[in-house]
Amino acid sequence: MRTFGFAEFLFILDAARWTLALSAIAFVGGSILGLLVALARTSESRTAQWVAAVYIQIFQGTPLLLQLFLIFFGAPVIGLDINPWIAAGIALILNTGAFLGEIWRGCIQAIPHGQSEAAHALNLSYIDRMRDVVLPQAFKIALPPTVGYMVQIIKGTSLAAIIGFTEVTRAGQIINNATFQPLEVFTTVAAIYFFICWPLSLLAARMEKKRARTLAR
Repeated sequence: MRTFGFAEFLFILDAARWTLALSAIAFVGGSILGLLVALARTSESRTAQWVAAVYIQIFQGTPLLLQLFLIFFGAPVIGLDINPWIAAGIALILNTGAFLGEIWRGCIQAIPHGQSEAAHALNLSYIDRMRDVVLPQAFKIALPPTVGYMVQIIKGTSLAAIIGFTEVTRAGQIINNATFQPLEVFTTVAAIYFFICWPLSLLAARMEKKRARTLAR
């Protein structure tokens, strides 16, 4: 029987690059989708508001694990060949888009309504108002919670182990099955997640405090 040693540690640590890669895919794709959702939620179109609200309710109201299952096991049913990389990426992008969209919707609506009215009085279109007046200010408000939510994205990638995607958690499962030393293995897995997420948590908290001091002046 193998024992947990440095080689096993390196195997788990090496899998962290796939955790980070999947997190980056989820964040970039989710950010694009989330911005569209936030704009739809704050648009002047009732239809766009309704579609975005339904999307948010579906993906915030169901577990990410279930969404992974539906995409990975459901795609072959309709004739689509899908691998764990694609399934995990799609599920995390859709899930991230719903949460970031709602976060950013709140940030957009936090901008004083008078500024939008002033832009409207200057005959600016909805797109121009958003681009030149609202979004630059909303970005500053959204930065701390967005950085904080990145921690949730990273931790959410661990669920991809269920469909066979080899990231940190899956690597830990593989090593545990070979060594039967769950305490050492999963303590290592937890430590890797901690050292990835901790700097982001500190950064989000620091940004939030900085913003609070700015508002207090």
